[in-house]
Amino acid sequence: MATKIIGREEEIQILDRLLMSDRPEFLAIYGRRRIGKTFLIRSYFEDKDVVFFNTTGTKDGSLTEQVNHFTKHVGKIFYNGAKLEVGKNWDETFEILTDAIEATKNKKIILFLDEFPWMATKNSRLLQHLDYYWNQHWSKNSNIKLIICGSSASWIIDKIVNNKGGLHNRLTQRIHLEPFDLKNSKAFLHSVGVTLNNEQILPIYMVTGGVPYYLARIERGHSAAQNIEKLAFRRKSFFLDEFDNLFSSLFEDHETNVELVRAIAKNRYGIGQEELLKKMGKALHGKSGMKKLKALQDANFIIGFKPHFHAKKGVYYKIIDEYTVFYFDWLEPIRKTLLERSLTKGYWDKQYNSPEWESWAGYTFEAICHKHIPQISKALNLSPTAIPATWRYVPLKGSTEEGAQIDLLFDRDDDAITICEIKYTNKPFSINKAYSAKLQKKIDIFRKVTRTKKQIFLALISANGLKENIYSERVDAVVTLDSLFKEAD
Repeated sequence: MATKIIGREEEIQILDRLLMSDRPEFLAIYGRRRIGKTFLIRSYFEDKDVVFFNTTGTKDGSLTEQVNHFTKHVGKIFYNGAKLEVGKNWDETFEILTDAIEATKNKKIILFLDEFPWMATKNSRLLQHLDYYWNQHWSKNSNIKLIICGSSASWIIDKIVNNKGGLHNRLTQRIHLEPFDLKNSKAFLHSVGVTLNNEQILPIYMVTGGVPYYLARIERGHSAAQNIEKLAFRRKSFFLDEFDNLFSSLFEDHETNVELVRAIAKNRYGIGQEELLKKMGKALHGKSGMKKLKALQDANFIIGFKPHFHAKKGVYYKIIDEYTVFYFDWLEPIRKTLLERSLTKGYWDKQYNSPEWESWAGYTFEAICHKHIPQISKALNLSPTAIPATWRYVPLKGSTEEGAQIDLLFDRDDDAITICEIKYTNKPFSINKAYSAKLQKKIDIFRKVTRTKKQIFLALISANGLKENIYSERVDAVVTLDSLFKEAD
């Protein structure tokens, strides 16, 4: 891992305010597994003049194991490693911590409770005791900064952020830690000596999705194809085993969550909630099904959205985690083979020239563009008020009408709409006569179906730009890959 914090400017500002505050603070930090939550907190406080108490919950650990580990850390941090008598429950354990806090004078105390949901074993009443000790003791000490952390984002949101009991409105700060964008992925790789260019970093991002723990496995001196082949297409490779480890660590009924994500992944441009309910049947029944969808959204695997200019109302879902898409499309179909043996050396390098790769990379590049809308908007010199959206028209069965798909559009407040065509090619994209006519047809269908009177501008988002010819003049603006690597406003 990098030895210094990369990016995370907004998060560091929050931690700065927390540290400098002259009042007690209560922070919740959450985000999917491998995203760098623990690294951020530990790295930030390691050189600060504070008492840093850090303990981590044990997955599937018993109450006895949890309080035993907790008490050991109290002895280590507050009593120079002294062995303390272990309490029987969280009430007694928090009493031990409170006594230690009261004996510490004139220093700020960081209470970092990592993987807190794992500490909340059945019938442990952990939340009730946290409620009591925060309200009765810790919140009266201006030196205390409590930080609750967990990979189960939905648990943290439901139990801490949106707590309806004694912790209601007690939170003073929150951090939802998300994957790196392209700019910070590049900065992270460079910080560990991997100095690849933008064209090499893009396919790495297509596989890792900007997750720091995955990026840390990229080796210097090797190309993107060589790194991906080693991490994915060797016998029992990291990316092969990671999928089950990831979902089983985040969700209790993880098999159902996987099937839910798989069903959504089959619909690249999104699937309506009603259609999804029908496909999943009992697995997505009632409140429990909606709770699963929310948990997947909280963990940044899927996104719920309402299509712009869409006649049929309702929520649609789309997968947004690049690693999960990569696993479904490239690893799961050959999982049995990879459990037994590695594929032929150079396998992934050869895929770069295959139609399957070109199709997959095109879709994945489009998804990445949707994650970098602020950079695209800036490159197009659009107002921050421009609304980004996608648009799709599917004619009724039996109709003679043509359908149309718009990758990305910006509905502007200056009586105009910028329609974006997204293309991933290894060389400048070339518009020929047939493609020019296709673009015009798409715009015509959009005008007819939406009945918009706004001015239409056409922009091309192309990894390697646009080749100039007699048809390229119809494009009003071009956004290249380099623009996606820039700082967003």
